[in-house]
Amino acid sequence: MLLLMLGLAALLALAWTALRRDALASAAYGARVGCVCHFVSGQGTGQCKADIALAGLGQTAGLVMLSADDAARTMTARVPLLATQSATFDPATGCRLSPWSN
Repeated sequence: MLLLMLGLAALLALAWTALRRDALASAAYGARVGCVCHFVSGQGTGQCKADIALAGLGQTAGLVMLSADDAARTMTARVPLLATQSATFDPATGCRLSPWSN
């Protein structure tokens, strides 16, 4: 029984690592594409989220939530409980991701 529990714990740890990695990639992609979509193309966050969902990023792409801070020209993408990433628009350099904090 103990061996079974340890095996399940190991599988959960491996699945969590892969899920977290996918979530970080989805959040970074979402922030960057959402920033361009919203601040460059002038689209609403709903349309930007639909564009991200079409990208085929795997199991976490559909979970990406976007929020725009128009005053700061920043788009934040979140995969709940797993990852957050922001991108800021600058007219001279375009949309740039914030450094990863993880």
